[in-house]
Amino acid sequence: MENMEVIKQLNLGVRFLLEILALIILGYWGFKTQHGTILKVVIGIGAPLLLAVIWGMFGAPKAQFGLRGFPFLFLELIVFGLPFLALLVTEKTTLASLYGVVVILNLVFIKIWKQ
Repeated sequence: MENMEVIKQLNLGVRFLLEILALIILGYWGFKTQHGTILKVVIGIGAPLLLAVIWGMFGAPKAQFGLRGFPFLFLELIVFGLPFLALLVTEKTTLASLYGVVVILNLVFIKIWKQ
């Protein structure tokens, strides 16, 4: 039973890494897809910042306005789906596929284990 608890904790660690990676990917997308230095900086910093604020307010474990049920699932799809789309837009299809598979597996295990 101890091994299962370790695996569950690892899954939560993967979740945290996916949250950080989502911010990095959106920043990368912002700097790569926009034209003009000022717009690149605004989007490259603004998109991850906006995502972090939204996740912190509504999705994080200690969120001030924590969502549950379908609204939370919808938020997860946005927070973890946008980076997938950003990788596709920047033509990083292999990374997008890898990221997508890890996100899906992580979400499935989170739901199964009620984490």
